[in-house]
Amino acid sequence: MSDKKANPHDAINYILKNAKIFAQAKAERIYLEEYRKSLKSILMKSSREETLGAQERDAYSHAQYLTLLDALKVAVEQEEKLRWDLIAAQARIEVWRSEEASNRFLDKVTT
Repeated sequence: MSDKKANPHDAINYILKNAKIFAQAKAERIYLEEYRKSLKSILMKSSREETLGAQERDAYSHAQYLTLLDALKVAVEQEEKLRWDLIAAQARIEVWRSEEASNRFLDKVTT
């Protein structure tokens, strides 16, 4: 543990600075999830197979679909990292708030 006193303003500034980045990461993840459905349909339509099962198999194994899945994996990882960083910043604020309440209580008790 650090003896350095927590500064809630640093945590708030971090949240404000990264809110847009988190929103962009979430938007990218949702876009890729939705586009995955469209890409599957496009690939199924372009398949030379006649049965739906065979078309679906072609779509799922297509290089474009696999590339999209890799991009989705990266997008989810980025979003989750940012989300947990923001949660940690919020927790720092709560810790500071608790420490301040404890300090006020100790001041009342010792005076």
